[in-house]
Amino acid sequence: MKNFYVGMGMGIMAASAAAMVLRPKKRCMKSAVGKALYTMGEMADSICDTMGW
Repeated sequence: MKNFYVGMGMGIMAASAAAMVLRPKKRCMKSAVGKALYTMGEMADSICDTMGW
């Protein structure tokens, strides 16, 4: 189970790094971070619901 959390953390970090590189330059940084945090929260809730936590 520990490997799952390590993999999730690394995947989230890699995805957020890729999103920051690929994002349009005109966007406000605060808006991009807010959307990323919201998406991560939704993903975590979905995983917890699926696993029954």
